[in-house]
Amino acid sequence: MRLASCRTRLRAAVLVACGIPALFAPCTAASGAAAVAGPGRPTGSGGDGVVIVTTRGIGAPGNPAVGVVPFTDAVYRTCADAPQTSQGCQMIGGVPYVYEIGRLEVTVEQWVAFLNTADPTGRDPHDLYDDTESASAWPRYGQIDFSAGAGPGRHYAVAYPQWAAKPYGFSTFLRAARFVNALQNGRVLSRTTSADGPSRTVTYRVALSPRTERGMYDLARRAPTRTRATGFVVPSQNEWIKAAYYDPAGGGTYSYWKYPTNAGVFGDGDATAPNPTVLNPTTGDVTNAADQPLASYHASGKPAPAWCPGQVTPEDCTTVNPIGLDPVSYPKLYQGSLSTVGQAGTPSPWGTLDQGGNAVEWTDTITPPPAGQNGVRVWRRLHGGVSNAEAFQMWPSAVGLQPQDNDFYNHTYPWLGFRIGVIGGSGAGS
Repeated sequence: MRLASCRTRLRAAVLVACGIPALFAPCTAASGAAAVAGPGRPTGSGGDGVVIVTTRGIGAPGNPAVGVVPFTDAVYRTCADAPQTSQGCQMIGGVPYVYEIGRLEVTVEQWVAFLNTADPTGRDPHDLYDDTESASAWPRYGQIDFSAGAGPGRHYAVAYPQWAAKPYGFSTFLRAARFVNALQNGRVLSRTTSADGPSRTVTYRVALSPRTERGMYDLARRAPTRTRATGFVVPSQNEWIKAAYYDPAGGGTYSYWKYPTNAGVFGDGDATAPNPTVLNPTTGDVTNAADQPLASYHASGKPAPAWCPGQVTPEDCTTVNPIGLDPVSYPKLYQGSLSTVGQAGTPSPWGTLDQGGNAVEWTDTITPPPAGQNGVRVWRRLHGGVSNAEAFQMWPSAVGLQPQDNDFYNHTYPWLGFRIGVIGGSGAGS
């Protein structure tokens, strides 16, 4: 994400703010879907090559957009009301149609089911996996192990059981798009709908397809965009923001909340931010779910939510990393951890979970590159805060951006995820 300013510390706010060439230098700048999983076995996978995708319907088509100046603590009825700065103003959150969005982020268990379906031989022709994602290379953050000698469709496995219901954290946009194509080209085995609060919950059980290069997105294109009017998608920026912040009951300011967890008060800094999660140190389960509203982020003056698999020694947790950081720098720079999906328990106005904190999430919205960057790379918007970033990353004005396929992140950034959307479906909205 692009920030108003950033420090030299290698934390999520800085990683996304400064871009790959300037990760370790100061910079200045003008930004899953499964049933709720408890401490036991997650419910995001229904067996070999089958995933369970649970969405919330987002109605109120034609809702008003709101104006934001990037990374400022305010929203405006229109950009004409916003201060004129070099950062400009964006109108965000308006969506003229009903749609669905994942109740949760895509989990590690779901991603492993996808890997074994999309890459049954383990040859990885589409760069869906990197060795740094393994528990041996990165004991604290490694989510997925690879075995070259395993049988067809068995090369990838969840590194430790505790990771199964955590968000997949090593996504690029192109990886997310391929996951969506596997859903789009797959077979919907069942679809159930139930009314719940201001919306509907829709649960899909889908047998994934191994065809990942075309579907909703054509990966042969330099900048893939939606090719169909109906089906599974990576949410757009406006779809994501509406689901996270727009209150159809009129709460907040101009019907927009300051956080995806609560209306808050614009202009008060982090005074009305949600409480930070506290995690079980060996499982990553949320232990303070009663402290509502709640989100997995690094609150100022408090420890970041953190855990390391209980199977890993404390020494390996705090020293072994694929980046070559020394044992003093590493634990200072990598402080936050992803929590079990849904356990923070605080819903957005539409009943989604974890849109504030946990993994920062891709959208499929293409945006111009930041100042000083050429047009060679394709940049996309991201949203949602991060488990080791401060509260301002959860504001609607935190309109982040990054190149759609940044190889360096595969080695350095374990907090980058996504959730699923559905467009044109009869189950959307209410």
